[in-house]
Amino acid sequence: MEAQSAAKRLAQAHSSARALWYEAPRHARLRQEVVRVPAAGELLVQTRWSALSRGTERLVFAGLTDPAHRERMRAPMQDGDFPFPVKYGYCTVGQVLEGPADLLGRDVFVLHPHQDRFVVAADDVTPVPDGVPARRATLAASMETALNAVWDSGAGAGDRIVVVGAGLIGLLITFIAAGLPGAEVTAVDPDPSRGALATAFGARFTVRTEAAGTADVVFHTSASSAGLSDALACCGMEASLVEVSWYGDKAVTVCLGGGFHAKRLRLMSSQVGAIPPLRAARWTHQRRLAKALDLLADPRLDALITEEVAFADLPGALQRILGDDPTGVATVVRYS
Repeated sequence: MEAQSAAKRLAQAHSSARALWYEAPRHARLRQEVVRVPAAGELLVQTRWSALSRGTERLVFAGLTDPAHRERMRAPMQDGDFPFPVKYGYCTVGQVLEGPADLLGRDVFVLHPHQDRFVVAADDVTPVPDGVPARRATLAASMETALNAVWDSGAGAGDRIVVVGAGLIGLLITFIAAGLPGAEVTAVDPDPSRGALATAFGARFTVRTEAAGTADVVFHTSASSAGLSDALACCGMEASLVEVSWYGDKAVTVCLGGGFHAKRLRLMSSQVGAIPPLRAARWTHQRRLAKALDLLADPRLDALITEEVAFADLPGALQRILGDDPTGVATVVRYS
């Protein structure tokens, strides 16, 4: 009888949670959710931090989800269907409250929407390494995107590399590329405040594309037609240009005249949903995510998190964070 009462109290304690739902263009609110008691092979996770994806979540928040993109844009643990209402997000770090002994009390990264408590399969979490703080671990999905882009590019030691667009993804690509032996890396962005971040990673920085010179490999991350044109201008003879931006429904204009054909340029897309063919036989998505978390052990990366917002205040802050003229680099959500 006592054991049954304890189980009942536990179930009641875990019966509710709050989650962020995008409900209409530029409108979101926190909804109450029912959280069931975890079954065998599942975990109960208490969220500590989550991060906002300014690229993808900005499109979701604005309702820019053309039917052609809706299936591709689904987050792994999303509830609801595009355009609205949807519970969206994929950058959550929490502590395991219930589950197997080897995970109990551990911080884990989960591709889960913004929610303060949830149940998830044990196979769907990745333990956060001991040397990575939970707050910084929220950058894992973005680091995974950056790592995949560098793999797609084929960049190597000694290459001249230019990154056009020094937002979160661009700066994480800069961080990885600057670690290649002998690589000469330059980040380009019109916002001079990004310069200190790029130089801290061992790269050069400029606000003027023409000052970047020509490169062997160019990454474009600004999600703008002007930025893409600037990236093309940075390409040397037979260089590779990797388009990492996600435009959603937005039309893109790019000039493929001029030196595009004469230079024999290689233009490719990079998307984190697939592992590059040369690694696909050995690398799983889980192995790649674990490596992204390992790469976050560098304390210099804390500087990329330029704002915190309390979970209770998140709906009212989204217009500023995901609006047309956001400031800072990465915003994280604090749950306690």
